[in-house]
Amino acid sequence: MDELMAEILVSEDQIQARIKELAAEIAAEYQDKRPLMVCVLKGGMPFMADLVKQMDIILDLDFMDVSSYGDGFESSGEVKIIKDLSEPVKGRHVIFVEDIVDTGRTLTYLYDLLQSRQAASIKTVSLLDKPARRSQDFQADWIGFEIPDKFVVGYGLDYEGALRNYPQIAVLKESVYMDRD
Repeated sequence: MDELMAEILVSEDQIQARIKELAAEIAAEYQDKRPLMVCVLKGGMPFMADLVKQMDIILDLDFMDVSSYGDGFESSGEVKIIKDLSEPVKGRHVIFVEDIVDTGRTLTYLYDLLQSRQAASIKTVSLLDKPARRSQDFQADWIGFEIPDKFVVGYGLDYEGALRNYPQIAVLKESVYMDRD
């Protein structure tokens, strides 16, 4: 897979070190609250798996699968829920676990949805933040790394469903996606 990458933005060691820091900060804030960690699938799954293993608190896990991209590189602007939460959130402290905050549309939509469902509190931890692409006024509560406006893959982020298992955050070579039919 290395031959598909133009550059590495965040190494595997950097990711794991930052996850330990984020886990400690979040655990300290939620020590006696039993938060509901909600993974935004599919990209957030590797991040959430590593994050919760580092958190020494009692917590619950759930998953949402949403889409605003379809098959392209650009957000369609329309958020669709593909898989909703399994449990009610009324009165719960919810923490969304996301791979990347890009335009902010998806998380703005999810915040509004869970507020209408009467969550006690809602926060977000995102591995990556790409503020240059923001179209909504959204800011994650915890951010792993701020990245430039480049197409990135790895550690949950994909290109046409692939490369999520690449252990680093990398910029995909333009030739890879420019050659597609």
